[in-house]
Amino acid sequence: MTRILLVEDNEMNRDMLSRRLARRGYEMLLAEDGEQAVRIALTEQPDIVLMDMNLPLKDGWNAAREIRASPAGAGIRIIALTAHAMSDDRVRALEAGCDDYETKPLDFPRLLERIAALTGGAPA
Repeated sequence: MTRILLVEDNEMNRDMLSRRLARRGYEMLLAEDGEQAVRIALTEQPDIVLMDMNLPLKDGWNAAREIRASPAGAGIRIIALTAHAMSDDRVRALEAGCDDYETKPLDFPRLLERIAALTGGAPA
């Protein structure tokens, strides 16, 4: 089963998105801030991280860099989730080690396609 770490500090967004993904067959791990994200990613080894970039304690940019810098995180796919929609924000996310970038509000069908593309297909 494909495991997703959803990193989102907004409880309502975290709950809504995690429920929608779980209904699609994904196993969900949750984090509320960048420090939790790094710890969970490196210990639990999810297949993919959906990383909000504006987080408390450690922002998503730095959390992504830290995950990428660790041998344990080298193979984990990361999709940046951000309300920043400027072209340089996409470049910044990719430079931080993210594999893809999705703007908020999320287009759920497109997010599912990006998850499938990075993980090799269906959830299970």
